[in-house]
Amino acid sequence: MDDRGIALLRQLMSEVEGAPFPAELDTELYAIWYEHAQSGAQAALEYLNGIDPAYGKVDGLLPDFD
Repeated sequence: MDDRGIALLRQLMSEVEGAPFPAELDTELYAIWYEHAQSGAQAALEYLNGIDPAYGKVDGLLPDFD
């Protein structure tokens, strides 16, 4: 994985780790977190699609992910 892929993975994991705790959840906090998490996830998926655009389209996902 190149430097961009590592940076995207770190950012995505940071966003998941920073998810608001359900007991402390309010609409505004969740909306802010969700927007950041979605942005990171989208960037990661675009990166992965650029690396291997045919992955999962012919044979589906690996058996571990079905």
